[in-house]
Amino acid sequence: MKDSDRYAKFVEWSEEDQCYVGSCPGLMLGGCHGDNEMSVFKELCEIVEEIVQLYREDGKELPPPTAGRDLVNQLQDVA
Repeated sequence: MKDSDRYAKFVEWSEEDQCYVGSCPGLMLGGCHGDNEMSVFKELCEIVEEIVQLYREDGKELPPPTAGRDLVNQLQDVA
């Protein structure tokens, strides 16, 4: 498993922006956007990989992971 796989990635439709918006809470602020959901997800994955690489190059510790069973359980509690 790659370190980037430890972070939840979300692509959602934005009514306000009239496009898909990709984000990765816990790792980065902001995100990416576009008209095609799959293209936005691919770009988001590339961005997350780059951010993880920058953390490594700078010798910084990565933020706590946001993907996995704990996230699923938290989302179920909200629903």
